[in-house]
Amino acid sequence: MHIPLPTHPLYAYTGGKAFNPAQPTAVFIHGVLNDHSVWILQTRYLAHHGWNVLAIDLPGHCKSEGTPPQSVEEAADTVVALLDAMKIEKAALIGHSFGSLIALEASARDAAQHPGRVSHLVMVGTAYPMRVSPALLDLSVSAPFKAIDMVNSFSHSTLAPPPSALGPGTWLYGGSKALMRRVLASNTQVNVFHTGFKACDSYNGAEAAMPQVTCPTLFVLGNADQMTPPKAAQSLVGLCAKPKVVTLPAGHSLMTEAPEGVLQALKDFLKP
Repeated sequence: MHIPLPTHPLYAYTGGKAFNPAQPTAVFIHGVLNDHSVWILQTRYLAHHGWNVLAIDLPGHCKSEGTPPQSVEEAADTVVALLDAMKIEKAALIGHSFGSLIALEASARDAAQHPGRVSHLVMVGTAYPMRVSPALLDLSVSAPFKAIDMVNSFSHSTLAPPPSALGPGTWLYGGSKALMRRVLASNTQVNVFHTGFKACDSYNGAEAAMPQVTCPTLFVLGNADQMTPPKAAQSLVGLCAKPKVVTLPAGHSLMTEAPEGVLQALKDFLKP
C-alpha cells in the first residue's frame, strides 16, 4: 500500500492483509541498498498472526517516492510521520543495520512526543558507531558494483540457504547482489548506496537516543557478522533500559541466513 505523507507517498508492504486499527502494528525498516522484501518471512508470519505489518521502502527507494534520507535523523522523521499518518497508537519498530539506527532514533523522538506509542524496539545487525571504511564509501560512488560484491562477501557466513529462506537452489550471495543492484537502479537521480552509507557513518546520536527509549529493546546479532560484529553493539546494550540480546549463527544478512531464528526471536519478544 502507498501511504500519503505530508511530503510524498511512502510504500509499505502489508503481508497481504488489510490494515486493522484494532490490531497491534509492527513497522519494519530495511538497511542500505535493501527494500521491504528482506523481511518477507517475518512480515508474512506476523501479518497472519494478529499483527498489522508495515514493511516500508525508505523514501527514494524502489516503490517509495521522495528524496532518499541524508541522515538517520531525517529517516526517523519519516517513520514518525508514518505513525502519525496511519493514526497508530501502538507500534513495534524493527530495523536492520541502517534501519536499526533509524528505528532507535524514531523511538527516542517519539518517546518525547507520544510517550508509550513505541511499544517495542528491535535492532537487528546493529552497531554503534556504525562506521563505514573510507575505501568502501569511495567505491560506493566510483565502482558501486565492486562495492556491492565486497558488502555481500562481508555480509554472508554461508552461500547455501536454510530451508525456510528462499527455497531450494537459491544462492544467498547472488540473490542479495541482485537485490542491491535493483535498489541502486531504482533511483537514477541519487546514489542511494553512498547516501545510506554516509548516513550510517556520520550518525552520532545513539548515545543520546538510547537512554530516552523506555520500551523493551531486543538486539538480534549474528555471531559471524563482519559488517556489524556483535561486540560493536555492546555500547548500545549497556545504555539500554530494558535490553534483551539474541545471538544467532549468521552473518549480517540475518533475515535470510537465520530466518527462523529471527522470526522466533520476534515471536518471543512481541508476544503479550
